[in-house]
Amino acid sequence: MTAPTVARQLAEFAATARETGVGEFRDDAARRVLDVLGNSLAALRTPAAASVRAVVEEWSGKPESTALGSGRRHPAAAAALLNGTLAHAMDFDDTQLPSVLHPSASVVPAALAVAEAAGASGAALLDAVAVGIEITVRLGMAGYSAELGNSVFFERGQHATAICGTVGAAVAAAMLTGLEADGIAHAVGIASSMGSGLLEANRTGGTVKRVHCGWAAHSAVTAGSLAEHGLTGPPTVIEGRFGLLQAFCGEYGDPAVVTAGLGEHWELPGVFFKPYPCNHFTHAGIDAALRLRADGVTADLIDTLVLGAPTPVLRTIGEPTESKRRPESGYHAAFSGPYTVAAALLGGGGLGLFHEDFTDAAAADPRRLALAAKVECVPDAHCDSIFPYQFPAVLTAHLRDGRTLVERVDVNRGGPGNPLSAEELTAKFRLNTAEVFDAERAGKVADLVLALPGHADLSGLFELLPSTDEGRRGARPVIPDSAR
Repeated sequence: MTAPTVARQLAEFAATARETGVGEFRDDAARRVLDVLGNSLAALRTPAAASVRAVVEEWSGKPESTALGSGRRHPAAAAALLNGTLAHAMDFDDTQLPSVLHPSASVVPAALAVAEAAGASGAALLDAVAVGIEITVRLGMAGYSAELGNSVFFERGQHATAICGTVGAAVAAAMLTGLEADGIAHAVGIASSMGSGLLEANRTGGTVKRVHCGWAAHSAVTAGSLAEHGLTGPPTVIEGRFGLLQAFCGEYGDPAVVTAGLGEHWELPGVFFKPYPCNHFTHAGIDAALRLRADGVTADLIDTLVLGAPTPVLRTIGEPTESKRRPESGYHAAFSGPYTVAAALLGGGGLGLFHEDFTDAAAADPRRLALAAKVECVPDAHCDSIFPYQFPAVLTAHLRDGRTLVERVDVNRGGPGNPLSAEELTAKFRLNTAEVFDAERAGKVADLVLALPGHADLSGLFELLPSTDEGRRGARPVIPDSAR
């Protein structure tokens, strides 16, 4: 008997999960939904969001699903495009290791759009979110190479978040649409032809990366609809000679990783929540800087700082050196090791650093730039040995009085080994929405989302979300989409 293809195994896993539910993982999925909503509402005033909103409003069509920040309803795929863009626009979305991707920013917007259009229950939404995230990260993990010590997607300049997220989100959409295993498998096959995303914008500029998760969510909803209406996908789309893993990862792709222990072992609980709205590679350095600050180290005491990090990470947060020491914009600063260390040492907002630390004005602050100029980024052998299963860093401060202080962070905040508390996650949501909601309304939204496992429908959630006037007038003026 021929073994089932990878797509078929994923489809049967999804169909079973819809039938039986995902149990305790619904609570984890609810926290992902809350995190995505907060990150999205914080991004309402970004120029990338304005661009996508303008396109979506030009399209018109059947009013099925709510566009965040406007209260207007659009076709589900169009709403998913905007909401996915918002979810990823602030670089505040969760991260899985070692796949080095952000699963929730594609899956949650797609699932929310289809769940609203279909009139699904809160439990059904969370089951679909949990399964979609699980499939997304497993596809990403299949592209990790121990030989290279990194994600092959990342090494080749491909955004695994959008590529794998399209497939995982399509499964979530197909589950909520009511497709059986055959239809879900076809949605996988169709979506695998739609995922894309290049990372060159991280290096040389452009704002397109902010739309990657929006396009993934849009493609996912579209793939589910096409499968529902009879379009088919290749059964060996994941493992085949011209399938997803071979096309994107070549000989390094390992299809067995996608299905190993599927349904028995879940990767979902290991996905990191971000405490800081910046590139995840900078987070351990921020943690180390905050520890030094808590120990009384101030800028005037510092002679030089050395930030040790995994070698592959330095291409993102440490190179080119002068550009990272003097970021050209707030968005560029979010990918700078020297800047984020300096900002944390001088004292930032939120849980350590927050949106106000990544405006163009903050990135040009003379005190931060003077301290960032003292930071040298270097490869660290110990960090190399545990990357990318963790994103570690070591920060060495050489002080003017001759002392040398070292802070090594092997496990940064937000993951299983150093998790954010329930209170911190709720605080992150409240901070993200402070200029959109008053505290009472933010609390109601948070309580409702975390109680989604017991909700018969989602209408109450969408009624609490901001209208056009609230979304555009009240939202915090955040990072402009400038050259970086």
